Amino acid sequence: MSSPLQVRTMLQGDLPFADSLRALVGWNQTTTDWQRFLSMEPEGCFVAEWNGAPAGTATTVVYGTDLAWIGMVLVHPDYRRRGIGGGLLVRSIEHLRARGVRCIKLDATPQGRPVYEKLGFRNEWTMRRWEADLSSHAQHVPDSRIRGWADVGASQFDSIDSRAFGVSRRELIIALARESRCALVYESEPGDPTGWGMLRRGARASYLGPVSAASDQAGIALIEALAAQGGAGRVLWDIPDPNSAAVSWAEQHGFRAQRTLTRMWLGENRTPGNPRGQFALAGPELG
Repeated sequence: MSSPLQVRTMLQGDLPFADSLRALVGWNQTTTDWQRFLSMEPEGCFVAEWNGAPAGTATTVVYGTDLAWIGMVLVHPDYRRRGIGGGLLVRSIEHLRARGVRCIKLDATPQGRPVYEKLGFRNEWTMRRWEADLSSHAQHVPDSRIRGWADVGASQFDSIDSRAFGVSRRELIIALARESRCALVYESEPGDPTGWGMLRRGARASYLGPVSAASDQAGIALIEALAAQGGAGRVLWDIPDPNSAAVSWAEQHGFRAQRTLTRMWLGENRTPGNPRGQFALAGPELG
């Protein structure tokens, strides 16, 4: 007797279901995010079906053989507790191992951690999601060291991000910058960028991140400039707990901690990066 659970490759026609499931659970990604997942990894995005009906999703992003990411593991509430999330994870891991990836990471909710631990994932560090309504945000004084993204070449920001994140994710960062509400670069000296970041559109709120910087001064200057672009709207911001400078700034400027996630890894974590250089994440689905 065949199993009622089947996991298959996601297709373009699955995106309306995927985004409706995202909306149902209240996540902040947009249809643009789903389209980017599918464009970047057309063989690495998956849909779970239960007796032929779509019931769940998962995505993967490959940053090279040293690192890949699993995200958007969603199961429709009507189909939970049937092993669907585990089936999506196993299929994602098999796909990434077939691609020769040595380390697989994800950001786990407290509910998901036991599932990931059973599959061999280990804890790396924790992060919190912070939220604020910036309608009462103090007037920002422009910093002459902040420049627009278009003024700086991709090769200059790539080395900063590789040191902070652990590996290059140039293709993703260029795509995110193109989609963002605002993308900025910090130059400690003219022609010497030492940080960059962006504020992106979300389904429920603007999203502050990713932001990578080589110093606290650069990182906080970028956060201040990007927060000033939030207008009167709601902003979400995911900060690694080891980045005490970013956490302190959030606490002092009206952001409230909403939830804690745990970064977990499977395989050989040869390029862990430096969370103190990550002032805002790209998102739990991207790292």
